[in-house]
Amino acid sequence: MKPVLVVQGAQQIADVPRLEEINDQVELRFATTEDELRGALPGAEVLLGWNFRAGLRAAWNSANDLRWIHWAGAGVDAALFPELVESKVLLTNARGVFDVPMAEWVLGMTLCFAKKFPQSLAFQARSEWNHRLSECIAGKRVLVVGVGSIGRAVGRLLREAGMQVEAVGRSARDGDADFGHVYAVDELHARLPLADYVVLITPLTPKTRNLFAAAEFAAMATHARFINIGRGALVVEDALLAALHNGDIAGAALDVFVNEPLAADSPFWTAPNCLVSPHMSGDYAEFEEAMADQFMTNWNRYRQGKALNNIVDKNLGFVTGSN
Repeated sequence: MKPVLVVQGAQQIADVPRLEEINDQVELRFATTEDELRGALPGAEVLLGWNFRAGLRAAWNSANDLRWIHWAGAGVDAALFPELVESKVLLTNARGVFDVPMAEWVLGMTLCFAKKFPQSLAFQARSEWNHRLSECIAGKRVLVVGVGSIGRAVGRLLREAGMQVEAVGRSARDGDADFGHVYAVDELHARLPLADYVVLITPLTPKTRNLFAAAEFAAMATHARFINIGRGALVVEDALLAALHNGDIAGAALDVFVNEPLAADSPFWTAPNCLVSPHMSGDYAEFEEAMADQFMTNWNRYRQGKALNNIVDKNLGFVTGSN
């Protein structure tokens, strides 16, 4: 019998690039709601999480034969509910697909602040010729909080742009290929005052939830800018808003929020020196094809009995090592 592959978040084979290539190898089932997912999971061996709106946890009791979940995203926090963590089901993710575009987004936001592009656009809309000085980013200090593949891509690109880059990870270590020395998370407060830009890109886990709160923003230099491309829940949002309004930091560029989409009456829309982006820093014109290529590589490895790429340590919440 053909193995059953459930595609969560798609309605038909045309919704996912390259699926037609394995149509004769599997029984394909599609689910876009919790009820559809609950009906599709019995007997399924593999789940492709293509879009995560249909709640997997609510349907988990139906996953009686599941062996492998591929999550088409870098962050897997939405999949790390206790029942899945405690199960023997393998979890892989899309590590690597979003590294370069997210690093480019960070560089873009850094240039927006330094070169005052938002102000230029506002003056242009009012037909105002308003000469002013900008900043150079070369030589400025960046603290990257999170040393996974995305954080490393950010660090490499910003260093190529002439910035001085430091990094904070779970533990301190020397001889790191990208950062030289990595500072431990318990050294975060000692490094924050030295940074002109702080880039947050850690996975969301119980240990990192609310990692940045009032104390962290108070520790930052008042001229510093804060950039979050990780998860909204890494930040205590009221504390960030207070820091912006009080001038404790000079600005923020935010691609992620606790509640998405951001409500029309959210105070972030009008917060001073705040750049709002709709969770799109990693999305680019060909990203679905790249995610499909990655899944197909793992699918072929799975069918051949080989070790899968990008296996997530479900207890830690992210891919470790080079798997």
